[in-house]
Amino acid sequence: MTNGILAMSEYIEHDREGITVGLVEKRFFTFAEPPNEMKLDSGAKLGPVTIAYETYGELNSDRTNAILVCHALSGDSHAAGYYTEKDVKPGWWDIMVGPGKGIDTDKYFVICSNILGSCMGTTGPSSTNPLTGRPYGLDFPLVTIGDMVEAQKVLLDHLRVKKLLCVVGGSIGGMQVLEWSVRYPDMVESAIPLATTPRHSALAIAFNEVARQAIMADPNWHAGHYYSRERPDHGLAVARMIGHITYLSEESMREKFGRRLQDKCDFSYDFDADFQVESYLRYQGRKFVERFDANSFLYITKAADYYDLAKDHGNGSLVKAFSKTKAKFLVVSFTSDWLYPTHQSKTIVEAIKRSWGDVSFCEVEAKWGHDAFLLPNPRLTSLIRGFLENVSNTL
Repeated sequence: MTNGILAMSEYIEHDREGITVGLVEKRFFTFAEPPNEMKLDSGAKLGPVTIAYETYGELNSDRTNAILVCHALSGDSHAAGYYTEKDVKPGWWDIMVGPGKGIDTDKYFVICSNILGSCMGTTGPSSTNPLTGRPYGLDFPLVTIGDMVEAQKVLLDHLRVKKLLCVVGGSIGGMQVLEWSVRYPDMVESAIPLATTPRHSALAIAFNEVARQAIMADPNWHAGHYYSRERPDHGLAVARMIGHITYLSEESMREKFGRRLQDKCDFSYDFDADFQVESYLRYQGRKFVERFDANSFLYITKAADYYDLAKDHGNGSLVKAFSKTKAKFLVVSFTSDWLYPTHQSKTIVEAIKRSWGDVSFCEVEAKWGHDAFLLPNPRLTSLIRGFLENVSNTL
């Protein structure tokens, strides 16, 4: 079993939380070759399917130390470490995954794969349609959170991982955690859903729909078939700006920006970015279009809107849905998260308790909004580290 870590002794960097995993490699696994395509929840079939993934640490001899990390909307398989010595930033959760960190790669074998429908190496709408030789565009079938989990399960079978010590993730990654716990109860020992929900509220769906409409209203979108021409960069940038607002909190925006002007002493009396917050959002939009695909944004947000754990697994009852799971849970919410507020996490906790499940809950004090699970937080690190150690010691 290879772990995707290269030249560890030659490239180890110290950071705020300890030591990074060093240089890592993105790997690819392809399955569902025709005529054995993957059957999706919609009834459509898809194949071949390629999954991009990374692993950190070593799988132990009895194969009991595997942890699956699930990423959010714009994330990817690069959870920790660096690809080259010249990389400025490490993986998106390097603060949590690594030697001595909350998810300790000296103890655990950590897997992170890019979700189905994305544009970061896994098959999605920007991938080549084998029937036409061109990118799928909107010919790509709609996928669900369940489909994403099914693809991850095939990858784990390929890696010969039959048991997961834990599945952990935040936001849409947290939805995948919940899905794993009820879809494969005999495989999941424990689950850590962070800043997530068992189904979207009308407010969350509304923000996603406005963001999707921003993309589809861009004249360069061309009904999703834009890959050989100018892309809908403006629409995608606006969609990102809308989404980014929901990831922050009023307190964090007030503290970071207030009504401060951007490099000006007075208003411009035109439609330039007068305020710092305007400039910040425009910057976030510009950076996003450099690395993400507009169609993938449409598909992933739709999958999140469709997700309904109670409907899909409990005939409308969240308690019945969780009655299928055997996992120990650590459910975490954040005080300033208004996209997936604490009461939604408490709904998860109550349903697990009523189904006689094993669940711990913590609302972490954090002023940075929904994105708090991605930022350094000693409390969160301590919670995850302690929970994993407890689960490991009870095996």
